[in-house]
Amino acid sequence: MVLSEYTIWYRVRYNRTSSALTAGAMLLADLLGVMLSFGIGFFAVNLYDLSAINFKSFVLYWPYLPVFILFFQFFNLYPGISLAPSEELYKFNLSSLMTHGGIIFSRYIEDQEFDAISVAFIVSYVVSTFILLTCRSGAHEILSKTRLGGIPAVVFGGGDMGRLTVDRLLDGKRTGYIPVLILEDNPEGGETYRDIPIIHDTSMGPEIVKLLNIKMAIVTPSGLNKPDWDRMFNYSVSAFRYHVLIPGFPGISNIWTSVRDFDGLLGFVTSHKLKMPWNVGIKRVMDVILAMGIGLVTLPVLLAIAVLVKATSRGPAIYGHLRLGRNGVPFKAYKFRSMVQDADDRLQALLDADPQAREEWESCRKLKNDPRVTKLGKFLRRTSLDEFPQLINVLKGDMSLVGPRPIVTAEIPKYGEDFRRIFSVRPGLSGMWQVSGRSDTDYRERVALDTYYLQSWSVWLDLWILYKTIGIVIKGKGAY
Repeated sequence: MVLSEYTIWYRVRYNRTSSALTAGAMLLADLLGVMLSFGIGFFAVNLYDLSAINFKSFVLYWPYLPVFILFFQFFNLYPGISLAPSEELYKFNLSSLMTHGGIIFSRYIEDQEFDAISVAFIVSYVVSTFILLTCRSGAHEILSKTRLGGIPAVVFGGGDMGRLTVDRLLDGKRTGYIPVLILEDNPEGGETYRDIPIIHDTSMGPEIVKLLNIKMAIVTPSGLNKPDWDRMFNYSVSAFRYHVLIPGFPGISNIWTSVRDFDGLLGFVTSHKLKMPWNVGIKRVMDVILAMGIGLVTLPVLLAIAVLVKATSRGPAIYGHLRLGRNGVPFKAYKFRSMVQDADDRLQALLDADPQAREEWESCRKLKNDPRVTKLGKFLRRTSLDEFPQLINVLKGDMSLVGPRPIVTAEIPKYGEDFRRIFSVRPGLSGMWQVSGRSDTDYRERVALDTYYLQSWSVWLDLWILYKTIGIVIKGKGAY
């Protein structure tokens, strides 16, 4: 495609290049989230004691809404694109804490008492982070489906990394950028990729900016030698107002990466946070507290499930499946039994008779139409209720609430050289792979997701994964 043809193609599809619409949508979602948090706080107090508070009076505190927006802006939550979920969770929590705390403190200074309205704002803060994340997720969903959001971006560099970048931008709902053109020098790279035009000339940057006012360039590793790279960057990429550089080091997948200056040379600093004893201790304490809380709340349901499993099929209600834990040490992962007693024989018979089923099994160790699973077991698996007994494993220290997926010995070759590094931590009841596709995710993608998790770990990342797990379980996406 030549530039004149591309100009027509672009103008038919896009008429804006700024982030104003996306930022506006996020701002409206945040306002809705704060108002809902206020309402829930006041409703909770009113529900406890009808005489303690006037539920409708929470509207009187809406003048504080601009203060919330100012704090969100201070923490760089706008335009709300390309934010790591754990970072967004942390910033929402901190800014909400400061703003709610300011409201409660100012009311105490004025009235010299801690009353029911102050309690309502405490409840509002407790639920606010969850509500704000949910409202933003809804805004991202609407923008991605209507194509109203997103900032046009030019991707420099073809090859595997360039196409992977285009895939992530097109498929991700939170990236915030829309690939509208690929610039590469390889004449054999084709004319389009996923309907995105390709121009085989990386020097076209200045002309594209002048004609179309596109502001963002995303530069991927392209295999150019240093003189050609310098020429492309200094002349073409620098014509754009903003630049994103995708590193060519496969081991860098850490959102906390920082830059250091080595006398004119820039170095990326990363760390394996779960190698630090202090972080391991924090994670363990959080596991025990949350596992005990979840277990107590769900205990009646779990007892009912155990009775149903026993009543509907022969065998124990709970069984222990041998899995590999931290540093490859075997342990029994507890589950509600979802299979018939002669499960191994039925599986082997199916794999011997059906090559397609064997291929599916060897690919991800799961079957969508598994003859071993009971009727109740299908429901338990679809809702992930079969895995709740693993809370016992969490309390015992075999597992964590969040971590890599526990595997069996036969899966070790699938991880290759990455096995020792990934399983240097406790496997998780949930994890990045579950909230990013679950059973539909292949091993290569699991390794990438687990690497991201290990290098980017924080309390906030664990909390975000648990938050996302709730939605995944409710939808039953990828569970079978």
